[in-house]
Amino acid sequence: MRWLLALFILVAFAVLLRIYFNLRKVKAASVRDDWDAQQISHLRSLGSDPFQPHEVDFFFGLPSEPACQALRGNLEREGFAVDVKPVPQAVDQPFSLHASKTMRLSVPDMQALSRRFSELAGSHGGRYDGWSAGVVPHSSSPPAH
Repeated sequence: MRWLLALFILVAFAVLLRIYFNLRKVKAASVRDDWDAQQISHLRSLGSDPFQPHEVDFFFGLPSEPACQALRGNLEREGFAVDVKPVPQAVDQPFSLHASKTMRLSVPDMQALSRRFSELAGSHGGRYDGWSAGVVPHSSSPPAH
């Protein structure tokens, strides 16, 4: 009878741990999604037109040169321009990968890219550090019909 009680307690503990870690994952994704929306909102407040193409820069920290080359290959096949630089003072991620591509800024698209880039960086032992873009003013010419 004691072993049954111990088993019940163990299973309950495992269920609670799973719930806790799933909630943390959901919260982290929500924070990342909010950041993308806030970044686009900030660019709009500065007068940027998200419907115009922007040069968007994406940043990654990676643990090794082979990880950089693997990620570089993935990104270049998708049309990103990529450069890699060693960052000797960064102990945990001593390589910085910068990718850029011209694209329009939509919140759902940028959120999807951020989620995918986080997973992609993680699969190479690294991290995705986010993106940035400059202000692209509204076009002064009337839209084409």
